[in-house]
Amino acid sequence: MGYDKVKIKQIRGLMVLAAVLILALIYSEQILGAIGVGFQIFSPFIVGGVIAFILNLPMNLIEKKLMGRWNGKIAGKLKRPISMVLSLILVMAIIILVCLTVIPQLTKTIGVLGAKIPAFLDDVIAWLEVMSKEYPQIQEEVNNLAELEIDWVKTGNSLLGFFTSGLGSVVTSTVSVAGSIIGGVVRAVISLIFSLYILSQKEKLQSQGRSVLKAYLPERMNQKAEHVFSLLYRNFSKFITGQCLEAVILGTMFVIAMSLFRMPYAVMVGVLITFTALIPIVGAFIGCGVGTFLILIENPMQAFIFVIIFLVLQQLEGNLIYPRVVGNSVGLPSIWVLMAVSVGGSLFGVAGMLAFIPLLSTVYVLIKESVNGRNQAKLSKGKKAHKDKKNGNTVPEVKKMDKKTRKEQEEQRNHNEFNSVT
Repeated sequence: MGYDKVKIKQIRGLMVLAAVLILALIYSEQILGAIGVGFQIFSPFIVGGVIAFILNLPMNLIEKKLMGRWNGKIAGKLKRPISMVLSLILVMAIIILVCLTVIPQLTKTIGVLGAKIPAFLDDVIAWLEVMSKEYPQIQEEVNNLAELEIDWVKTGNSLLGFFTSGLGSVVTSTVSVAGSIIGGVVRAVISLIFSLYILSQKEKLQSQGRSVLKAYLPERMNQKAEHVFSLLYRNFSKFITGQCLEAVILGTMFVIAMSLFRMPYAVMVGVLITFTALIPIVGAFIGCGVGTFLILIENPMQAFIFVIIFLVLQQLEGNLIYPRVVGNSVGLPSIWVLMAVSVGGSLFGVAGMLAFIPLLSTVYVLIKESVNGRNQAKLSKGKKAHKDKKNGNTVPEVKKMDKKTRKEQEEQRNHNEFNSVT
């Protein structure tokens, strides 16, 4: 039994794929190490791409809505730089607003907490004195500790050696921290410059990408790749927009509710929850923990009421606002959102939580399109077979009829030969 060229090519491709998978499993540690090194080298450009994608959302809005009528020769050239600068200023203003709102209040709260610690220690000492009077065993243990003989010379030498070795480690740590800070600043500047270059040349880069795909991929694969990239862009854009809108709505609800109940730090807690709610599912609980801690120092009963308000608003947000604002925008059921957050957070932390929802949404849409297409094809094929059967033109019946006809013709021919012989 021979094989045609297509079968041989498929078998060869499967053998190569199996060999590649086996080699990847054998050298998985080296491959992961190489991927880590490559990611570290290209991290400024990856971060720059993420910054460009985020800045592109307000930039498109400014460029199309606010500057849509700038069609002159000079105005057309100034449209893109002005929209880039305005979007950058907008994002930086939001970050500065959050820092100026949250950090001073946290500093003030830490100062209040530090002022209350001495009084707390006095209460602890008074409580220990009461306990020592009621339980003499505690006083005996304290007296035993006081009678212990301590070799102060040896202790001093140990402390001197500790501080001497610690001084060298402190200097080394300071140098490494300074190097890390300088390296981080350099990478941040490179990322920002790269993102601005992407934004200024995004149409040209898009055209070049399409040309590369068209040159190296067959027509059908090229169309599929463009469809996948289009889905990724749409899902990421809608997810970021919906997540920001949902966070603003949730923060506003907390400011209004806390103001109605006359709770302290209403604006600060609302801004903090708005910022932390950008992290899907778990982000708002971080803001709730900080807010509860701040209010607890002022009034424990109000902290309890704040927790109740948080649970009520969280249920309202999770069952009504989030599905409408974010869930419908990416088209992903809530169970898959939970899985995306869990897997992404386990692998890449907060960045994984944010990235895996639109990624899984894209995979979900592709699988859904494939399943619907296959089911539709089978349904159409079944309807066609049913129609042919109804008209009496089905292929199996024709074949069966041809076989019966051939048998009858053969019997008739044998009968004629027998008659001719006899």
